[in-house]
Order: sequence, then C-alpha cells, then structure tokens
Amino acid sequence: MLRGNKVGLRARHEDDIPILLTELYDDVVNSSRAESGPWRPITPGSRDPRLVVDDTQHAHVPFSVVELAGGTLVGTATLWGIDNHHRAAHIGLGLLPAARGKGYGTDAVAVLCHYGFVVRGLQRLQIETLADNHAMLGSAERNGFVREGVLRSSAWVMGEFLDEVVLGLLAQEWKAAR
Repeated sequence: MLRGNKVGLRARHEDDIPILLTELYDDVVNSSRAESGPWRPITPGSRDPRLVVDDTQHAHVPFSVVELAGGTLVGTATLWGIDNHHRAAHIGLGLLPAARGKGYGTDAVAVLCHYGFVVRGLQRLQIETLADNHAMLGSAERNGFVREGVLRSSAWVMGEFLDEVVLGLLAQEWKAAR
C-alpha cells in the first residue's frame, strides 16, 4: 500500500466494488461529471472496467483509497493514460460522498504524485477537471499543479456544455516543492 498522511492507496478488493458501484457510479449526476461520456447503469456483478481491475492493462493503474486511521474505503484514484515514451500520465480521483471535505483528495493526489514521479519515473502528471470542481482544483493546486489552460465548453454534462481546466505538474517542480 502507498501511504499518505490521511489515506492509503491499495489494490482494488472485491468487497470494494459494491460500495463504489452504489456510492459513486449509481449516482447519475456525480458519475456524469466524473466520466468522459454519458451516464449508463452498471449491472451488479458485471466486469465493468470502471470497477473491476484488468491487471494486463499497464497504461491504467486504479487504486482504492482507504482511510489510514481505520482502513475504511473512501474512494478511488487512478493513474491513467500512462505514456512510457513521453513519461507522462493523467490523474483521476473519485471520493465517496461521506469522505468529501476532509482533506482526503489533497492527500490522495499527493500519493499519486509520489507513485507517478518516484515509483514510475514519470516526468509529467496532468489533471483535467470541470471548471466548477473547486475541490479537485484545490487538491491539485495544493500539490503544486499549475493551471495550463481552459477548454471552453468541452464537456457535455447533464444537458449543458461546461468548461474544463487542464493542470500540469513536472517532476522537477514536485521535487523542488518537497
């Protein structure tokens, strides 16, 4: 397990799946805001790639986020789109509703940065998030990510186009800030 100050990132366990399904993916609004496509229901017991880990997929590394204090599942974190040639990847994060606002997101992003830069030897990490996702923007910026641009009206979410913000962090910036 990778450890931060408040959370740990560990492999997905089978008993995580029903919780993630119910609290993250069955929530139409939350799922629509987090996914790059329209919401669709996930059949219980299905092998949907948003829930079930495919260990042969090396460009996508999903983690379950757990509270260090008690081991409670608080969400999911992902390093995705890993490009070993350019040494870059993207960060994704989804916290259960009861876990939001407690600093877990900032800590999970910090642990993903450690994993990306130290364990994987990457040069660049990137986050794309909706412009009104203040929690993710704050978690990214507290970890040194810089806003690099706005993709105007680039995300179709629940009947409207929304802006997305692109943030980036380079290995040398991360190391200098530590």
